[in-house]
Amino acid sequence: MVFEKLTDALHAARQEQELPDYLAEQILFILDNREKFRGREDQIAQLTEQVSLYDTYGQTGYLGMGVSNLILEKSLQRLIDIQPEQQ
Repeated sequence: MVFEKLTDALHAARQEQELPDYLAEQILFILDNREKFRGREDQIAQLTEQVSLYDTYGQTGYLGMGVSNLILEKSLQRLIDIQPEQQ
């Protein structure tokens, strides 16, 4: 279920917020390799929330509730770079 929510969030971010291709490709890597990310559903759920809040035009910061490309990129790096055996 968590991967389906990520798929939906990815689609919306690409359509509505112009999510950059390089970030979308990293998310697609996770979706295409679900077996490698099993047991990390909490992290996937957090990523899904961030993707849902992604805002291309920077409605982030003090009053903004959006997530910038830099925040999303760091989250993806942490998620992808940590191998399941290392947890």
